[in-house]
Amino acid sequence: MPAFENINRLFPVWAILFAAIAAWQPAWFTGYASLIKLLLMIIMFAMGLTLSRHDFMGVLRAPLPVGVGVILQFTVMPLAALFVAWFLKLSPELTIGMVLVGATAGGTASNVITWLANGHVALSVSMTLTSTVISVAATPLLAQLLVGQTVDVPVMGMFMTIAQLVIGPIAAGVVIHHFLGRQIKQIEPALATLAMAAIVFIIAIVVALNADRLATLGPLVIVAVVLHNMIGLAGGYWIGRLLGFSQRVARTIAIEVGMQNSGLAVALANQFFTATTALPGALFSIWHNVSGSLLAGYWKRRPLPENESTGQADIAS
Repeated sequence: MPAFENINRLFPVWAILFAAIAAWQPAWFTGYASLIKLLLMIIMFAMGLTLSRHDFMGVLRAPLPVGVGVILQFTVMPLAALFVAWFLKLSPELTIGMVLVGATAGGTASNVITWLANGHVALSVSMTLTSTVISVAATPLLAQLLVGQTVDVPVMGMFMTIAQLVIGPIAAGVVIHHFLGRQIKQIEPALATLAMAAIVFIIAIVVALNADRLATLGPLVIVAVVLHNMIGLAGGYWIGRLLGFSQRVARTIAIEVGMQNSGLAVALANQFFTATTALPGALFSIWHNVSGSLLAGYWKRRPLPENESTGQADIAS
């Protein structure tokens, strides 16, 4: 399906374009705010359709890098979010939004970016799956730990929401894949386009809801989001290398740690907090796809060592 693949390659362009349109004509999108949760469930279901039980076996085949990636996911990113918010003196609402982004699992787009960057695709899928399951407990608990002193974080409500938005749709997709895997393989580019369209629409809705605040909050939040993302990408890569992992695995960890499930952060912010709290997640959704695509292009042009250039079996150098 080359037509869908061509559309998918322009993911950052669509995100920026629709964000700009939403900022220009917010009334076109604000009426769809209630659809954010449904759109996120569609994204997770589309991801689940592309996964099989063999993807879950990746966790058992490479437990060490998966464990390191997940630990970094839930330490580097939430702590970096809190540090950046403190450094830039963000408001309590924006600080909560930053922490929500940092406390979520790896984003589903990380698997595609990993492939483009000559990363370890099976490992990326395993880390995404593992961090997504762990996020049911980790995300609300980290939110409680890091911002609970300034806001009443509804931990149990967040538990239930993440389970509903993430685990249920992915599980349903995996079950369907078990029976229709061959047919689904043929339409994977179309599923990616569906997920991309849903993410872009979520971005547009949240930008529209915050259109009147963008002039004053936008530049500062953009700086915060860029710094947060850069810390995740750089920290994931260099910590991976310091621990002795191969370049392929270190690239994968970097992308997985730096690219968050910011759509989930937006959904949680809208349900439990305010539209302003959702702004960091919306801007992160735009930026991490841009930075991930640029980084993938850079790494694609830098060949891996010969012993890493074939196969997916390399775990450590």
